[in-house]
Amino acid sequence: MNTIELEHWVPDPENPGRLKYAGQPSALDVFMELKYRLESMGCIPDEYFMINIDWEKGREIPKGADIFCTTDYGESEGVYVDVYLKWHDDGKPVTKSFITGKTLGENGNDLDRMFLIASAITKAFHGENTTFSRLAKVNGREDRGGSVLHLSMQEQETVINALVEQRERQKNTLNQTEQLLRRMTGSIAAYMDLAGKRPLRMSESDRAVIAIRDGDLDEFKKLLPQISGQEAYDELFLEAAGRPGPVGRRMTMLLLEERVYTEDIYRQACEKAANIAAAEKVALLQEQAREHTDSLAPDFFGKLARYACGWPGLWFLAEQIMGRCSQEEVLAAPGDLMEICAVCGEMGVPKAMARAGVKGDHVLRPIIRRGGRDADWEIKVLLDLGMKISPDNYDALAACVEYKNKDAGQLLIDRGVGFAGFASTFKEQDSVTGSDTYKELAEYWQERQQQEPGLEQSM
Repeated sequence: MNTIELEHWVPDPENPGRLKYAGQPSALDVFMELKYRLESMGCIPDEYFMINIDWEKGREIPKGADIFCTTDYGESEGVYVDVYLKWHDDGKPVTKSFITGKTLGENGNDLDRMFLIASAITKAFHGENTTFSRLAKVNGREDRGGSVLHLSMQEQETVINALVEQRERQKNTLNQTEQLLRRMTGSIAAYMDLAGKRPLRMSESDRAVIAIRDGDLDEFKKLLPQISGQEAYDELFLEAAGRPGPVGRRMTMLLLEERVYTEDIYRQACEKAANIAAAEKVALLQEQAREHTDSLAPDFFGKLARYACGWPGLWFLAEQIMGRCSQEEVLAAPGDLMEICAVCGEMGVPKAMARAGVKGDHVLRPIIRRGGRDADWEIKVLLDLGMKISPDNYDALAACVEYKNKDAGQLLIDRGVGFAGFASTFKEQDSVTGSDTYKELAEYWQERQQQEPGLEQSM
């Protein structure tokens, strides 16, 4: 595979054969590409492998940055591999934590495996320096106790031939076989160069799947015209949707050309794109959905946003998805979507939905409960954006009393929630009518009535 670039360079149309700088990739895109490659080689730490929160939401890799890894036992348990970014800012060196991986194992084999993972990470960015110094894990399971050997060229060819034979005959071991082949040769396609005396006995569709996983766009383009059948295209579409980076996005675009998929396949593709935080690919799929699905329910993208809200670090995707939805799609979104976001303090989705004029009665109590005395400004923002509330939403006023938020209560009264009906509904509940906040709201309502008689009835 090609190395992961920390800067974007594209062909310069004015200077053929030369490249020009085209900006910085997002840190999240770089992380997802690295994670995808490590998983494809079976080199992902077994406890977790996650990006530092400071780099999650669209922050770009600093210009001129490089990466390095450290591996060591943790202070309390396990072994850690830490990935850092280093660059210069105004001439001063800067080093920031980028990614952390962990295994709970603590023996020598665990430490060796984490060093191998650090090596795989370094090679992903800096490439191989020699042809035959690759490492392979053989004669063992994919667990922490396997053996690691340095193989000669002849030994590599022997093992590769055996693995390919296994791949052809035992489909249930497909993933492990591909992981080992990638670890030894860099990609499945590289097998052809290293031990290509006898061709792999695979269909064009199978080869295209491998080209997607290897990130080999040229091979994929060559194979695609030779593939037919909706089932084969469905498989490729889902593979490409889950492949990060510009290559995965380009492959996805090619699979959209003049093709129509079922709503279920398209949903799976969108979820795969969301899982790898591929914001541009999600936007592409959302934009192209109606042209490339046999049907599309109004709540399709509302459900996708709800799906994104179920995963740490994907809230920003939910906001972007809802921001692109039509009013009909927003109003058809799952009823709990806005409330879930409001409870967690992620106001991007509620704001996007408010702009479409969604009715937000059910989100007022969660905001008041979470925000305490600071909730009034959040509610005001949503109302100013166009969110509607019912004049008989007495539960919202009750929440203001319960959580002692006079300012939010006054705002709701100003926006048409009827205090007279609220007072009548709760007149027998001393816990409400006896509170200081209730009395302050009653006085505020009386003052408004005196200033503008009949105002509440006209709202």
